[in-house]
Amino acid sequence: MENQKSNSGLKAVIAVLAVLLVGSLVYIFKVSAEAKTVETKLESTMTEKEVVMKDLQELKATYDAAISENTSMSDELIQERDKVVTLMANLNKSKGDVASLAKYKTQFLALQNNMKVLMTENEGLKKANTTLTTQRDSTVVVLGESKKYNEVLVGQNEELSKAVEKGSKLSVLNMQTSAYKLRSSGKQIETDKASRADVLKISFTIAENKIAKSGDKTYYVQVIDAKNNVLGDKKTENFGDASLVYSFVTNVKYENKTVQVTEDLPGKDFAKGTYFVNVFDKSELVSKTSFTLK
Repeated sequence: MENQKSNSGLKAVIAVLAVLLVGSLVYIFKVSAEAKTVETKLESTMTEKEVVMKDLQELKATYDAAISENTSMSDELIQERDKVVTLMANLNKSKGDVASLAKYKTQFLALQNNMKVLMTENEGLKKANTTLTTQRDSTVVVLGESKKYNEVLVGQNEELSKAVEKGSKLSVLNMQTSAYKLRSSGKQIETDKASRADVLKISFTIAENKIAKSGDKTYYVQVIDAKNNVLGDKKTENFGDASLVYSFVTNVKYENKTVQVTEDLPGKDFAKGTYFVNVFDKSELVSKTSFTLK
């Protein structure tokens, strides 16, 4: 009887121990499972943090590329890029818990939407700038060609003006000078003797010119004797920086037709030798001749 009681007690103890062991094993399994779940969640959380960080880095790279193009939206793009950089710094400092990650993801999505809008506007501006650049280049080419054409025209006009100016100048031709002896009757007898000469007769022709300006023309005649003296009036006329000592002035009414001009220069005691006769249109020498008195 005593043995039976002992066996029954032993069995009871073994049963209790078995129950305790099973309970311990269940508890240990449950704790292990919970720990593994927590570890999995932590690993998942870290992965999501890295994903968000990567997305932010790509967003920053997109802004950097757009900013480097230096469009008129550069200031707006820089402001948005700086927001991304700030968010990256905050995310890097965060513990990476689920709540904070959700907040950062929300902010990232908002920045991403802003980026899409700005990129669309930036692309539109780039296309518009490309079009304007093309139009400007075309305009520059056209203006360059027009400038060259105008330069050619200006050159041609200048040449034409010079040709017209040159062609409109009057030609003084057939200039001749002779000495004459005056008779008491008024008759003039040509002579080449200085001692017999009383007057010098100077003549020249103004040629016909249809494009010249008609009207009164003034010519200054200068006669220089063999002793280098200016005969006649010996008056001085100034033309700017130039001055001219002349013997007499002749005025001609010119009507685009050939005009014969003849003037007398009285004198006495003419010197022997070579005389020089010059005709000036203002300060410009337009004709000259010489003659000799014996």
